[in-house]
Amino acid sequence: MTRPRGARGLPAPGLPPFDEVVTAHGGAVLRISRGLLPPADAEDAAAEALLAALEAYPRLQPDSNVRAWLVTITRRKALDVLRRQARQAVPVDQLPERAVSDEPDTPDDALWAAVRALPNKQRHAVAYRYAADLSYADVAALLGGTEAAARRAAADGIAALRRALPHPASEVTS
Repeated sequence: MTRPRGARGLPAPGLPPFDEVVTAHGGAVLRISRGLLPPADAEDAAAEALLAALEAYPRLQPDSNVRAWLVTITRRKALDVLRRQARQAVPVDQLPERAVSDEPDTPDDALWAAVRALPNKQRHAVAYRYAADLSYADVAALLGGTEAAARRAAADGIAALRRALPHPASEVTS
């Protein structure tokens, strides 16, 4: 079956304009990137994911789950970044000085640091479920396991975050 395509790169009939998609789901893309990558790489990966999504958007089926589609693209871009970093190991005699940022630390910095410290499966399950608001079925599909395993990984990750952070429980899952 051929996919319906819009003329000249426009979205297929039934899909909203891409800027509306970015407005609705761009925050989830950034949160996923922040959950999977170091802070210095998260914004770049989110931008790369949105650019890739923009290019592929005219070929998207009108009945597709746009949020899950964007999370999948974001996950792949994050994995690309991690793979590039793994190949770019450079030994040095001394550690470079840490860059000083003009931006103040945000309350979320501790949360994202704790999320990044989780084991891979828990980190991904927490990011997909709570940062991107995907269903456990969608999380299971992304992780390659069962819905019960995705639910367990997310629960274990949240429990670990609650132990690691001094914040009230309501802030951990927000």
